[in-house]
Amino acid sequence: MKFRSNNCVRVHLPDLKKAEAFFTGVLGFRLTDKSATQLEYDTGRFLLCVNKSEQPLPPIPSFTVISVKDAKEHLLAHGCEIVEDHGTSLYFRDPFGMVYDVIED
Repeated sequence: MKFRSNNCVRVHLPDLKKAEAFFTGVLGFRLTDKSATQLEYDTGRFLLCVNKSEQPLPPIPSFTVISVKDAKEHLLAHGCEIVEDHGTSLYFRDPFGMVYDVIED
């Protein structure tokens, strides 16, 4: 199983209007996509995805795999916990408590 980092970091915040004001107005990031549940920014070196969520979460690095199904089996076999499963993407918690995003290429 091979995981490759990609250029996306996710954060979860409860108020996208405030998030947009901060990331656009204060930090000066270029907004590249916007929906009712997500903002996407070009930060220069990575893509920042701001997801609407009831609870703020720390930054979540993202990895790409050929098969999320195979990755899920591999991660579970090695002591990881699946936090969210969306079919072609998932969040998992490693044995140290860190959360990561995995998307299918």
